[in-house]
Amino acid sequence: MRSALRLGLVGLVALALMACSNGSPAPSGGAAPAATSAAAVVATVAPAAAATAAPAAATAAPAVATAAPAAAATIGAVATSTGNAQLTASDVGVTPTTIMIGGTVPLSGPAAAYGTIPKAADAYFHYVNDNGGVNGRQIDYTYLDDAYDPAQTVPLTKQLVEQNHVFAVYAGLGTQPTTSVRDYLNTNKVPQVFVATGATTFQADFQQYPYTFGYIPAYQGESAIYAEYLMKNSPNAKVGIIYQNDDYGQDYVDGLTKALGSKASDMIVDKENNDVGAADLGSQVTKLKSSGADTWFVFETPSPAEKALTAAFQADWHPTIYLNSVSNPVPYIKAVQKATGDPKSVDGMITTQYLKDPTDPSQANDAGIQLYKQIMTKYYPQGDVTDGFNIAGMAPAYTFVNALKKVGPNLTRQGLLDALGNLNETDNPFIYKGISVKTTPTDHYTITQQFLAKYDAADGYWKSASDPIDVRGQIQYP
Repeated sequence: MRSALRLGLVGLVALALMACSNGSPAPSGGAAPAATSAAAVVATVAPAAAATAAPAAATAAPAVATAAPAAAATIGAVATSTGNAQLTASDVGVTPTTIMIGGTVPLSGPAAAYGTIPKAADAYFHYVNDNGGVNGRQIDYTYLDDAYDPAQTVPLTKQLVEQNHVFAVYAGLGTQPTTSVRDYLNTNKVPQVFVATGATTFQADFQQYPYTFGYIPAYQGESAIYAEYLMKNSPNAKVGIIYQNDDYGQDYVDGLTKALGSKASDMIVDKENNDVGAADLGSQVTKLKSSGADTWFVFETPSPAEKALTAAFQADWHPTIYLNSVSNPVPYIKAVQKATGDPKSVDGMITTQYLKDPTDPSQANDAGIQLYKQIMTKYYPQGDVTDGFNIAGMAPAYTFVNALKKVGPNLTRQGLLDALGNLNETDNPFIYKGISVKTTPTDHYTITQQFLAKYDAADGYWKSASDPIDVRGQIQYP
């Protein structure tokens, strides 16, 4: 009787902790899905998710692969024959029926464009819950609005750990915000899983911070890809850089400088920075134009990137533009084109990609894109299906679910760490085929392959400009 009462109380506590964000919605994101801990309704099984192959060097758009990993079957399978009745509360945040996770994200503030990412991840977790969950348990995901402000990240993260008692902190977003709680989470042995930042430290410093795992390609690796392409195609370029004045922006600058090597001092003619939330970047753009730079690297979050690109065109400055990957979704590029009134303001810009592109018509029949659109339609209908940040939310969620399943019914934090430190995922339906998600006990650079892409303003999407480039083992850090 006492055992049954305790189980009942655990269930009540789990229900009490169900939440979505308490923050305001991101402007482009719409309302979030209902709480992931809602009762499961079995969904129609999605089509097998055949991965679009990573594009070959490029005039042609990426081709749809014929081989098809059965992603929906993997996701939808009821994970264990033991059944919920035999599952136990195996660790903090894990009940016989629920896995409680949480994170902090900018649903408001200067980086609110990223606020759609957790909503898309939550939609994917809904999909998983409706297709059997994780080894018989449902994922309960709570995300809180920190407005991209570390002063808010710290107390909200402590709330998730000390009041909500989450199993793991998942996909906290932003370099400064996630850095502000890394020591706390590692000291308290709480997994900090797939931080939503490519700051190199989160993948390079895993021995010092064993509970922290990155996901998206390291910024210094991305910069190294740009440097390789630049030196091959424009060895005499005069480079100007605009970047956010914090660890995020500096990481990109450091990566580019190191990758250019002895040529950096000759090639880089000016660097201008700006504070988070700067209202206007006109003065920085004017200085960059005056420097004589003919090649421009924009290392910003989406809103300031839009401001900078618009200001440059209005100042009649037309350099070759490299735009960092975390500001490149098509809706934000089209916003610049609309603001300038001229497609030339964005045509030919260069970036990197590793995620499939929902705006690319050649990928429309790709099973991964179809799965993505199915999930968006059912669980996040207010979201913009053309916004690449939404597919960026689903890709790590897929990997996280696979890691949880790999641990098995006896889910523990240590088991999760072991699984995350031994990833070898080649069938993520939201990532180009041929680009792997891989870690080992001695290498936590999770994704090291990307390809270059150029924006075609006439067609309105990014087109591949290289084969996939792998920088594993080449990142110079610190």
